[in-house]
Parts: sequence; C-alpha cells; structure tokens
Amino acid sequence: MPRTGHHRLRRVAIAVLLLAPAAGLLWVPWYAGAEPRLAGTPFFYWYQLAWVPGCGLCLLAAYALTERQRDRRRERRRYRPR
Repeated sequence: MPRTGHHRLRRVAIAVLLLAPAAGLLWVPWYAGAEPRLAGTPFFYWYQLAWVPGCGLCLLAAYALTERQRDRRRERRRYRPR
C-alpha cells in the first residue's frame, strides 16, 4: 500500500516532537544568560528545568502518534481477507 500524505505528516510530526527538546537544549548560546529571572533563579537554570516536563510531553505525544499507527496496522491485518 503506498504511503499517503497523512502518513508522511505523522512521521514528520513525530520527528519534530523528538528533535525539539534536543534542539532547544543543545543551542546553549540562546539561553546562556541570567536574565530574565524567575523567583530569583537565573534564566539558564529555569529554562533547562522547564524542559524536563516539556521533554516528557513531547515523548508522550510522539509515543501516542506511533501507537495509533500500530493499532491501525493490527486492525488491517486482523480483517484482511485471505
């Protein structure tokens, strides 16, 4: 069965969700300052700590997208005429 645009869009969304935390944390010059402060904590620290739940949410969303795709494949195999 040929891949449709919907499948490609899903794969791109998964890739973006997996690469966003890496890109956001590896580009250190962007967040290597002290300002703005949050409750007296420099930006450098709270930016990194904000990515902890952010990474979890990105991974959860990517996992949900891949599981939905696996479930559809299983259904197709189950109801395929032989």
